[in-house]
Amino acid sequence: MLEHGGRLRLAAQQYGIAEADWLDLSSGIAPWSFPIPAIPDRAWARLPETDDGLEQAACVYYGAPRVLPVPGSQCAIQLLPRLRRGGKIGVLSPCYAEHAEAWRRAGHVVREINESEVDFFLDSLDVLVLVNPNNPTGRHLPPERMLEWHARLAQRGGWLVVDEAFMDNTQDQSLAAHTERVGLIVLRSFGKFFGLAGVRLGFVLAERKLLQLLAEQVGPWAVSGPTRVLGQACLQDVAEQQRMIERCALASTRLAALLGRFGLGPQGGCALFQWSVTERAEALHDYMARRGILLRLFVASSSLRFGLPHTAGDWQRLEQAFSEYRKEYP
Repeated sequence: MLEHGGRLRLAAQQYGIAEADWLDLSSGIAPWSFPIPAIPDRAWARLPETDDGLEQAACVYYGAPRVLPVPGSQCAIQLLPRLRRGGKIGVLSPCYAEHAEAWRRAGHVVREINESEVDFFLDSLDVLVLVNPNNPTGRHLPPERMLEWHARLAQRGGWLVVDEAFMDNTQDQSLAAHTERVGLIVLRSFGKFFGLAGVRLGFVLAERKLLQLLAEQVGPWAVSGPTRVLGQACLQDVAEQQRMIERCALASTRLAALLGRFGLGPQGGCALFQWSVTERAEALHDYMARRGILLRLFVASSSLRFGLPHTAGDWQRLEQAFSEYRKEYP
């Protein structure tokens, strides 16, 4: 399995620091969880049903014609390649590594390309996969450009798959409203923006026939009853959503400024994380980890992703660690 952020238990074992003593900034998940609603007993006792309002709430929230709830968008990432015969897949990289891995495992030929190469390769691809905003670089692609790519692919029965896991803070840039178009597939993650990653909920936005095919792969009762109750409540809580957008924006700006003060001005980021490239990425990752601060290291690009600190104490701890680091390594 590929490595990901959030592997706190492994770090605790490796560095001999108790889990409770860590400041975990390794995942791009909002540090403020949405309020947990009361879960009716029947949600635990009965098999979940699909006419409880979750799909309707998601359609309104995302602005999409139709959706398919799945147990985390990772589920869809792994199942979508099964819906096509072997073909040529372009993955706009660097990005979330599970995309290329899933298509390779399903027997497709995968070419990882950068943004400047898309137009050159597009007409030879069956599927183009991208993450927007990108993880870990934070790159935002304009909707108009992606729709142009989709149109070229769709002419030949191709797909454009857009992972919008970090899009909630910038909904106006989403392709959700266009997903009635054949061959346009958008993935949305619930846990990151709502700060509830352990819930394991995601949504696939696409035209009806594709969602029906994917639902057959996912199988019945894939999203639990309690999860459906919680998801619907959060998707309908407009006031809390606005509060989260504002909190994330302030924290992300503050984090970028903090990194800049210590010579790590980010090369990218979004409302839920910042991304810095530095030749000392591995050394800094280890330095912070020995002080109980976990970052997400990307060895290939010599870069680090910083999630948002939660409390005033977390901010103070991070700043103090950077101050000490600069004293030792000016």
